[in-house]
Amino acid sequence: MSDERRELNSVDRNLQDIDVYYDNPETDVDRDDYREETAAEIAAPMNVSRDFEHDAVEDTTTSGRVLGYSALALSILSLFILPVIMGAAGIVLGFVARRRGAEMLGAWAIGIGAVSIIVGLFVLPFF
Repeated sequence: MSDERRELNSVDRNLQDIDVYYDNPETDVDRDDYREETAAEIAAPMNVSRDFEHDAVEDTTTSGRVLGYSALALSILSLFILPVIMGAAGIVLGFVARRRGAEMLGAWAIGIGAVSIIVGLFVLPFF
């Protein structure tokens, strides 16, 4: 019985000595023959995404204003020349301008373009 206990104790000691990450029980690799150094560095995250989002919002607002003024100009011009075609173009550009951030300019362009189309279709034929 003492021989069995010695064998069990030696097996338990061998299992405790095995390092899961570095030892492989199927191969005999000596730790002194193979040395590896690993390191992990922690750095503060960069704020690239916030700066990018800020620039994108600013560019969208600027392009929205340009489209808003263009849509408003088309809608006002449609009151005098080609009300259906230019009014529809003013309405479409007004929706695009509102989506890009120029909500008031887009709303005015949509409203004036709609009035121009209504006047052009229902009122002007009687004059």
